[in-house]
Amino acid sequence: MSRSNDFQVPDEVPRRLRLVYDGDCPMCRRYVRWQRIRRDVGELELIDGRQASEARRELSARGIDLDQGFALQVGDRWYHGSEALHRLTLLGTRSGVFNRLMYRLFASPRRAARLYPWLKACRNGLLRLCRIPRIDNLRR
Repeated sequence: MSRSNDFQVPDEVPRRLRLVYDGDCPMCRRYVRWQRIRRDVGELELIDGRQASEARRELSARGIDLDQGFALQVGDRWYHGSEALHRLTLLGTRSGVFNRLMYRLFASPRRAARLYPWLKACRNGLLRLCRIPRIDNLRR
């Protein structure tokens, strides 16, 4: 039985999901490698936001800045930043320490919104430390 706050993918929506993330960020790469999606939700397509792709072009056209957070597409709808993290958490399994921790931290949209700026600051600091340039998808 689903909890009332669980995000459900409507039956009429294709079950294919896309996650556009920073493929050069060590923290982001580790997150997408550890994140597990429930089988009943569908297939999660991982897309490196630094590479040219149809998803990156669509996000740029919508004005979604990938340096401000990753983006999750469910059907025709895009979620960005803390909202994407929250939705992805609800679509994830609760198996394994990492996924249980992510659920405890980000299942609440308010908590995800409060914590996401800290994650973004850590990512930006790590990129500066590693001398990795910004994605800059809105300027290219």
